[in-house]
Amino acid sequence: MSLIGRLIVIFLGFLAACFVGGMIVVGALLFPEFSDLGAGPVDQGTIDILLGFGFIFVSGFALVPAAVIVAITEALYIRSVLAYALGGGLVGLACYLGLVPFNPDTFQFEGIVRRHLEIMTGAGIVAGVVYWLIAGRNAGAWRIPPAPRRPPPPLPSNSRPDAR
Repeated sequence: MSLIGRLIVIFLGFLAACFVGGMIVVGALLFPEFSDLGAGPVDQGTIDILLGFGFIFVSGFALVPAAVIVAITEALYIRSVLAYALGGGLVGLACYLGLVPFNPDTFQFEGIVRRHLEIMTGAGIVAGVVYWLIAGRNAGAWRIPPAPRRPPPPLPSNSRPDAR
């Protein structure tokens, strides 16, 4: 039963990390628009839709690389926040490079925008820390057997029924 509970915690940690990563990506990409003082107030419905699309985007592209990182950290009992931040940065990097065209003749990615690369990597780092807060601190704990319970104290001698 502890494995099922652990899988649920991993899933919830992944969803929370994707939501935070999506918020960072949407906020960072829209920041130049927000910094314009003449733009006026932003419609809350539009922000909600953009956050939803950011969540879907990040969770869709990050699922496989994040699953690899989670499997490695669970298998090796890695519980360091630095490891999860580094893993999140690698997942963000992989998500961005998965969208950039790759030229197999020159073995180079073509069209990398440095700002977008930094946004995705930074969002991955923060998402890794959020995942660590929810699920990473107890990585591999489901394999450790629970401590044996102490036997209950003996009953007082006058509380036993008379065996006649």
